[in-house]
Amino acid sequence: MRVLTGKLKGRLLKSPKLGLRPTQDKTRKAVFDILGEAIVGVQFLDLFAGSGAVGIEALSCGAANVWFVENDRESLAILKDNLSKLNIVNYEVLPKDAFSAIEQFAQSKRKFDIIFLDPPYYQELAKKSLLSLGSCDILNPSGLVIIQHFKKDIIPEKTDSLELFKQKKYGDTLVSFYQMRPKFTER
Repeated sequence: MRVLTGKLKGRLLKSPKLGLRPTQDKTRKAVFDILGEAIVGVQFLDLFAGSGAVGIEALSCGAANVWFVENDRESLAILKDNLSKLNIVNYEVLPKDAFSAIEQFAQSKRKFDIIFLDPPYYQELAKKSLLSLGSCDILNPSGLVIIQHFKKDIIPEKTDSLELFKQKKYGDTLVSFYQMRPKFTER
């Protein structure tokens, strides 16, 4: 696996052994092509980070800071190894489950411009994560939530605060883009 774009393009990344499904290169490249220059200077959260390929790609493309959240021991070791080999400093690794991290960010009033998540398939974690993000105030008003999930996963088009606005299919994978829902104000 390699970094596909940006200043770290071509650098090799380790990936987990059997049992974990890293974001495919074509899907990762497509997401960053869609984001384009919008990635520059953002606060980026990589939930279910695995090897860190998506967050590292964000750093390579100009994200100001990236928070990696992962609780699998093998993945954490690979993630930390990948980061140390790249000689970058504008990141933080949180060795915990995504839901605890979301709660921690909400309590500390930490906000992100882009939240990317690629939870394990077949466990309804995409839907649960989206609902958790929708109820916690950790996304900046103009921010995006990007979820990579199995094409047969049923996820809501709207939550309390998020709304689906774009979806792309890559084989058995869907990438769903959410933004903040406009708040209704009475006159």
